[in-house]
Amino acid sequence: MLEVRNLRAGYDDSQVLFGIDLDISAGQVVTLLGRNGMGKTTTVWSIMGDLRSSGSIRFEGREINRCTSYQVCQAGIALVPEGRRIFPNLTVRENLVVSAANRRKAAEPWTFERQMLAVGRALMTNPTLLILDEATEGLAPKICAEIWDCLEQLKALGQSILVIDKNIAHITRIADYHYVLRKGCIVWKGTSSELLSAPTIQKEYLGI
Repeated sequence: MLEVRNLRAGYDDSQVLFGIDLDISAGQVVTLLGRNGMGKTTTVWSIMGDLRSSGSIRFEGREINRCTSYQVCQAGIALVPEGRRIFPNLTVRENLVVSAANRRKAAEPWTFERQMLAVGRALMTNPTLLILDEATEGLAPKICAEIWDCLEQLKALGQSILVIDKNIAHITRIADYHYVLRKGCIVWKGTSSELLSAPTIQKEYLGI
């Protein structure tokens, strides 16, 4: 579904990503892990068309690198960004309706019981791929638990998801595959069982 090859990106004269390779298959939950400042959000911004980059980003067989952010969204990728970025002057319903789309060939649109607004708004686009960048950061434990429960339900329904988060216990429970970044490079990749069996990786690259 999503194939990223040799992705390089940065800001002005500062290069941040140095040849990222990343794959997400249909129905798969994948994570990007690493300490702060290692290039996780830069990778997401590059995928979403918010940052100019070199290399290849293919989504469902189509090259989307150099596409604008709204074209990437129209292609079927939705982002829950770090910091939420909802419209403060709109009501909850208006925030949801403004993003509504009917792209997914499903019996019913997603519902949003007990879900945070930013996640609900992203789901209103009926995305083929949902990206969450630190969606649980700074939230109460009860709300975080609801979000993880929601992601488990979405996975069960076949939703493809890319997650950036620090909660190893939760992400290893729901994710199929993990990529660990250090200074803009993939330094480790593997399954949840492999990550849980690698305490050195967790300590050195994740600070756990």
